[in-house]
Amino acid sequence: MCNQRKLQHLCLRAGFGENISEINRCLSFPISKKAEQLFQDSSNYTELNLNKELEYTTKKFRSDNSNEITKEEKRKLVKQSRQNIKDLNIKWIDKMTYDKAQLREKMTLFWHGHFACRTPIASFAQNQNNTLRKHALGKFGDLLMAVSKDPAMLQFLNNQQNKKFSPNENFAREVMELFTLGRGKYTEQDIKEAARAFTGWSFNKEGEFIFRRNTHDFNVKTFFGKTGNFTGEDIVNIILENKRTSEFITQKIYRYFVNEKLNRDIIDELSKQFYQSEYNIERLMENIFLSDWFYDRENIGAKIKSPIEFIVGMNRSFNVEYKNPMPLLSLQKVMGQMLFNPPNVAGWAGGKNWIDTSSLMYRLKLPENIFKSSNLEFDFKEDLSEEGEMYAEQSKNEKKKYKLMSTKTDLVSYIKEFSKFDDEEILSNLSEYLIQSDLSKETKKTILSYSDNSSKENFIESLTLRLITLPEYQIC
Repeated sequence: MCNQRKLQHLCLRAGFGENISEINRCLSFPISKKAEQLFQDSSNYTELNLNKELEYTTKKFRSDNSNEITKEEKRKLVKQSRQNIKDLNIKWIDKMTYDKAQLREKMTLFWHGHFACRTPIASFAQNQNNTLRKHALGKFGDLLMAVSKDPAMLQFLNNQQNKKFSPNENFAREVMELFTLGRGKYTEQDIKEAARAFTGWSFNKEGEFIFRRNTHDFNVKTFFGKTGNFTGEDIVNIILENKRTSEFITQKIYRYFVNEKLNRDIIDELSKQFYQSEYNIERLMENIFLSDWFYDRENIGAKIKSPIEFIVGMNRSFNVEYKNPMPLLSLQKVMGQMLFNPPNVAGWAGGKNWIDTSSLMYRLKLPENIFKSSNLEFDFKEDLSEEGEMYAEQSKNEKKKYKLMSTKTDLVSYIKEFSKFDDEEILSNLSEYLIQSDLSKETKKTILSYSDNSSKENFIESLTLRLITLPEYQIC
């Protein structure tokens, strides 16, 4: 029989949490069985897809096509693409909430932050998201190569401007600094030589990778002490041969899925196994989730939920239905994590950076707004950066008071699971499910003093609302 808090620890880290019925079902067998189920459920997946309209937008909405369309037509295309990206955002929230492949979606979210990218073309965003999903639990080398040839990434990091007589080093630098090796693990000369190897890597109007031979530098290059007529593929493979890549990725995965406080001995062993497995991501995650140390007390309740984890986790726990989900975009923005719109090339910093006085206020207010479908006022700081241009119109409009989406929560099965306890036991069992740390007697006493005792159903719902508006609910 598994410990409930440890079981929830697994479900929160390897996915977005489970409803109480599923938690109770799994308590009767070893926690390793639930871990195996998570991997099995994520062996298959479905892609994130909108509609055929994206294909039209892709073909027309390209800078090198600007002379083929009028300014008014391009304005409409920009507006349509912006709306499509919003739709993708909402659809991915739904997918993370309801999809059976919880581990794959959680890994896709991780890689979405690791390979941070922003594009104004919705189909590019969709294709990249599906690329991350496809390779999320495969070989890191395959994922790295696929993302390196991804049109959204090539465009975001300016590699279409990287040509043999005027190399652009941006793409080559970020591949090493952010995606594989980490800062300081290469020389400026390595960047220059890698950039030459990546010349000619581009994409066509349909959003497909193409190699432009006429702009590629075919001369000899020296990279990491090796000399040859290297291509971009050669550079990627040489980087993968460097054990520092395994160390960098393993450390980042440990920080995201285990603990911000690093255990060097464990990371070193995981990194060694990761390298020996030829960067098998699924095996690395198995080594984490099936280990005893993953369930150590110091790793439980040690991570601040990201805004997306916070939103999706509540959706899964309380069967939240959004009749008008678009204000979820506003909520993501004020809490600091808008899907498909990372703050910069390094992605979201995470950890304690998720919380400040403003974002915490919205986090603490949100549960009551969802349970009661009440209003929530959004206040934005104007985004003047070039990267924020795509959201400028949205930000301008949303500086007004914005009614939170009309919501519906289905608590029938939730209340049924806790109704079998007497009143004195209900708070303890609710706390065990909703909070991954121990509450003080004073906190419990305060919660009880604000509870609604008019009926058992109201008692459970009011206690739940008080618990999820606690700061302790923000950690997992």
